[in-house]
Amino acid sequence: MPTIFKTLASIVVWILFISGCVATIASPISRIVEGEVFGALTAWAIGVACLILSVVAMKVRKSLE
Repeated sequence: MPTIFKTLASIVVWILFISGCVATIASPISRIVEGEVFGALTAWAIGVACLILSVVAMKVRKSLE
């Protein structure tokens, strides 16, 4: 795999990981502040999905080396 693709894959993994962490942490705060359960649950689900996708993307990157 060329180095440019490794670099792009690493950037994507970090973006997914950071956005997943922020969404997972922000969802309980949003629920406490706003009191809306559905929006917080949706943010939490998106955060967990981003974290899972970041792990999958890193596994794919490692397997293509």
